[in-house]
Amino acid sequence: MRLLLLEDDAILGEGLRDYLRAEGHVVDWFASLRELQAVDGEPYDVWLLDWHLPDGSGLDWLARRRRAGDATAAFMLTARDRLDDRVLGLDSGADDYLVKPVDPAELAARLRVLQRRQAAPQHAAGTLAVGDAVFDLAARSAAAGGRRVELTAREWALVEALLRRAGRVVAKADLERLLLGADADLQSNALEVHVSSVRRKLGHGVIETLRGLGYRMTANG
Repeated sequence: MRLLLLEDDAILGEGLRDYLRAEGHVVDWFASLRELQAVDGEPYDVWLLDWHLPDGSGLDWLARRRRAGDATAAFMLTARDRLDDRVLGLDSGADDYLVKPVDPAELAARLRVLQRRQAAPQHAAGTLAVGDAVFDLAARSAAAGGRRVELTAREWALVEALLRRAGRVVAKADLERLLLGADADLQSNALEVHVSSVRRKLGHGVIETLRGLGYRMTANG
């Protein structure tokens, strides 16, 4: 998943960024609301937000985004541990609330729970089928023709980004940022290389190209 981390504590921010990247996520880390303006409107799967920042409130920022109709999943990461603070955070639009010090392993586990809940409709076995390919999002595994297929971290990120938006067209620029983050070089052909590789391993029809619009994966009904 592509994660936006808003945290002004340098030690905590660096630690969470590095841990979550090692877990296979794309993480863009910012220390202030002003810095956040550089990625305004870009696609993220989850926001990880500190409450108190040098130039404002992460919770107020979240509340404004909710009023604007943005439904991106959001976790509050804060030292405010009173019951009324947790209630306020959740009522202001947070999907989850973690009290500092945040354990990176627990945060990663909660993100996996969110992934399972937000996945496209699943079969009883917990897998998703696209054409002849079968994916298990929880286990981060893929198979084709009844045989397990090994995907690289980038290839899996591509598959996951499309499966989480199954049936919807994802614009090329959005998909590049979901895979590569804010530093994505939109002039490169990295995305096409990853798409081609996934098709070679899992079948050409697993990823649909809509010329001039983007890419799509549609789970079998």
